[in-house]
This record gives sequence, C-alpha cells and structure tokens, in this order.
Amino acid sequence: MKTHLVSGGCGFVGRNMVKRLFNTTQDHILFIDDLSVGTHPTTWLEQPLKDEKNGVQFYGDDRRLIFIQGDFREWVMQMANDGNYIKIKYGLEIENFADVFHFAAIVGGRAKIDGDPLLVARDLSIDAEFFYWITRQKPERVLYPSSSAAYPINLQTEGGAIALKESDIDFNDMGQPDMTYGWTKLTGEFLAKIAASHYGIHITCIRPFSGYGEDQDLTYPTPAIARRAALKEDPFEVWGTGNQGRDFVHIDDVLDCTLMAMDKVGDGTAINIGQGILTSFNDLIKLFTEFAGYNPPIKQLLDKPVGVHSRYSDMSWVKENIGWEPKISIRDGMKRVYDAAVEKYSDK
Repeated sequence: MKTHLVSGGCGFVGRNMVKRLFNTTQDHILFIDDLSVGTHPTTWLEQPLKDEKNGVQFYGDDRRLIFIQGDFREWVMQMANDGNYIKIKYGLEIENFADVFHFAAIVGGRAKIDGDPLLVARDLSIDAEFFYWITRQKPERVLYPSSSAAYPINLQTEGGAIALKESDIDFNDMGQPDMTYGWTKLTGEFLAKIAASHYGIHITCIRPFSGYGEDQDLTYPTPAIARRAALKEDPFEVWGTGNQGRDFVHIDDVLDCTLMAMDKVGDGTAINIGQGILTSFNDLIKLFTEFAGYNPPIKQLLDKPVGVHSRYSDMSWVKENIGWEPKISIRDGMKRVYDAAVEKYSDK
C-alpha cells in the first residue's frame, strides 16, 4: 500500500489535495500541519476520527487518513537525520513515500506579503530543510508549488503587462520577482532543478496564478469579495482602483493540472497553472453583485496594498506539452464561491 505525504495539509490547497487523494486512490495519506494558518481536519474532513495515539490521528473507517500536528521543518530535520524517526516517534510503519506534496509555507494575501515581508521570507527555512530531506529520503515523486509571484514585476505593469510564459523566468538573466514571497519561490525552483539534476529526484514545479475555491479563507480577495456580495455591502469596497487584474483559476483545475504534470514532468521544470484570462477586480465585483442581484457603487480604498497591476498566464506550453486545459469557467467557479458565501454569511 502506497503512502503519500502532504505538508501543509490543512491549508487551502493542501486540504483539497488530501481530499482528492483520498477520493481517487486507495492509498494512505499522511498530512502534517502546525495549524498556524490551516484548519483542523475535524472541520473539513468528511471522514470521522477513528483513533488517536502517539500524537497521530487516524480518520476514516479504513484509517487511510493520518494527521500529525506539528512544525514540518522540525519533522523533516529529524527524518533527514534518522530514517527510522517516524517509526520510533509515531509508531508508523512507513518505509518510503510515494508522492510528496510540499504545501507547507507561510502564505497570505497582499496584506501579509507587503505588510510583513520577513515573516514570509521564513519560507526559505522551510524549503531548505525540505529539499535536503528529499535528497536523503528519495520519494518516488515530489511536487514543489512555486508561484506566479516568481515572475519579474516589470512584465506586470499597467502599461506593459503581457501573458507570462514559463520562459519569462530565466536563471541566467534574472528579473526581480514580487517581494520576498516571490524570491523564496524562485529560490525553491532553483533548488528543485538541483534536486533533479544532481540527486535524481523526480520533481515537478507549478506556478499557480490566482487560485480560488469555496473553502478559501478571507485573507484572499475572491472569498472576501464573495462575502461582501452575499451581505449586499453598499457601497462595495475594493482595494486600490479595482482596475488591477489577475488570472483566476479554480482549485479543482489546479489539482487536475498538478497531477497530470507530475506524470509528465520530473526534471524540476516549472509550469503555469491558470485560465490565461486577465480579469480585473472591478469585473469580479460586477460578477458577484450580478449573482447577488444588486448594483452598488464602488468605494476605492486607495491606501490598501494592491501588488502588481496585471498578472496573467500564457498557457500554451502546458496545453501543447501536458495536454491540459481548465474545465471550470470563471463564471461557473465564482458562482460556486458565491453560493458557498451565501450559505455561510447571508444570515449573519
């Protein structure tokens, strides 16, 4: 029986991957999270807690879902030093991991990226221990999630925005990525290339653009805008002018593309995941207020951080080399988010 590992398994992307693996395989899934950002499995797993011992929680009748609460850095440091650590500490008989999904990171919306850049820079310490560990553990396959924030910011200005191609990041001719978060992800991509070329690790890097979904927290713009629409906020607040745009892609599409890419890319090459469509926040507000059935005036909050003006992907490489295209339109995906927000907030 295979065992997959998901770090940061209780965050937005991590918990969706945990559920996807549980529903589409018969494998065991070990997921680790310190719950500093993520939410406890009892709040989102449909499977019941069946057992708990040695600091490990087992969910589901078949006990395939295995949760450990803790700092992933400390865990991989111990694992790198002693291959029997997981057996000795937790009593888990795991010889090796099949797929490893590394979602553990300090993440957040624009307020955190701009407001506390050295906090976000601590992702370097998480990734450093992770990459060292995989070169010792040598799992079958590894996913490293980079970010669209790794792209040079001079390609994302109001007057010169372009659809970003994978080749727009060139380690021999570097541009400046977006704040410390972009730098950490760019460093991770470089380490992934080294892990593949020097240590023979099968590793895939993804650059998701603005991922969203029904269970995303309010530090991100899509669920925050959906909540305002569900509550019929009037006037409707937007950070900045609202003319800045992003490439919104539903989490289900992100997972589909990720799993396909892991089958076809193993040399550390980073790929885009997006719709390839630039949508402004004003357009997003119009869509949500249409769902809500009202047309409020827009109140611009010009003192709020907004990041780059326009960030969207060129998906031609992925389409040609992986054969993937997004299935969920912006309208359909945002309607899902709006419906979830109505259910959650409209009676508040």
